[in-house]
Amino acid sequence: MAVALAAGCTPDASGAGTGTGTGTGTAPAPSSTAPGTAATPDSTPSSTPSASSTDDKPPSPSAPPTTGTPASKPLMGEGTETEQVRELQARLRQLDFFDRAPTGFYGTMTAASVRKFQAHRGLPKTGSVDEKTWQTLLSVTRKPTADELKPSTTNKLDTPDPRCMTGRVMCISKESRTLAWMIDGRVVSSMDVRFGSENTPTREGLFKVEWKAKDWTSTIYHTPMPYAMFFSRGQAVHYSADFAARGYAGASHGCVNVRDRTKLSALFDQVKVGDKVVVYW
Repeated sequence: MAVALAAGCTPDASGAGTGTGTGTGTAPAPSSTAPGTAATPDSTPSSTPSASSTDDKPPSPSAPPTTGTPASKPLMGEGTETEQVRELQARLRQLDFFDRAPTGFYGTMTAASVRKFQAHRGLPKTGSVDEKTWQTLLSVTRKPTADELKPSTTNKLDTPDPRCMTGRVMCISKESRTLAWMIDGRVVSSMDVRFGSENTPTREGLFKVEWKAKDWTSTIYHTPMPYAMFFSRGQAVHYSADFAARGYAGASHGCVNVRDRTKLSALFDQVKVGDKVVVYW
């Protein structure tokens, strides 16, 4: 066993980080009430017509004529963080309007996805979810499964390479940045991965697991590489604390980094020396 060869890779700090924008909700305009008069939610004339046909209060003289379309109160909007938002994201993902795992937080990306859905269904493109938008979404989607609400990977699994469809194989897609552990064409488990930088790329092709080491330290960079499974001249699948902490803001020096230590530990116990490794776009 050629263990003496230089093996190992460590995170490359050259990767640029990406910020995430979060939106803020629109605060309601303060109501104007006469001194000593208690304000109620319906007591202040709005600059828009009353939403209810049974409302006996006349509209403000400055308000435009009533169009007959009720104004809907938003159920969810930017800044909302609930399990209903998680379901919203999962349902939008079923229709390919949301391209990542549900988080339960309604930020600018969710708002943009909602606007796309509203435009597709001929609804007002507000970016927030009112009752009409919600009911329309419910009517064209199904109840999300537990895995759809809290998927096993942040990234959506890619279509497996044909070489992954037989035998025992770690099927690693650079396109979706995922690793799928497959046996005879069936996905047993999956996890997010990241790869080497432009200067130290992860090699693509068909390989096999050459050797394994549960507790390994890189002989080049002297950094820990837990649950290392070597497949190509020093490149390995292994756990990366840096990936767990910084995500895709960094890169490896060629190894396939995994950030979920628990999942990788279970995979390490299942993978045998000689099992296939396929790395592809």
